[in-house]
Amino acid sequence: MFQIETISAKMLDYYVERSDAVIIDLRDPAAYRRGHVRNAVNIPYRELEEYLEKKQDQKYHFPKDKLLIFYCDRGGASMQAARSLARQGCRTRSVIGGFAAYRGRNLVRG
Repeated sequence: MFQIETISAKMLDYYVERSDAVIIDLRDPAAYRRGHVRNAVNIPYRELEEYLEKKQDQKYHFPKDKLLIFYCDRGGASMQAARSLARQGCRTRSVIGGFAAYRGRNLVRG
């Protein structure tokens, strides 16, 4: 089993302004528009899953020199995404409790 590091939703605020990290929101675009963490990139989990399975096109580029921080609605999809990208050599973290647990100062409402 591949061990994935996790962070609390509260810790997201620490990474929002960091140039060495990318925050990735795995929820669907409608949920992202309703609210998300500032500076988060929206890549719906379904699209990410298809990309990882096919690896045919270069739709997404995940920089190996950045820490990839994934969050979803409650935490399950972000754990899977972090595990998959870690297997490809990326440094990853998954947010425990997902967006539902986030109460930080970098909340963007749609």
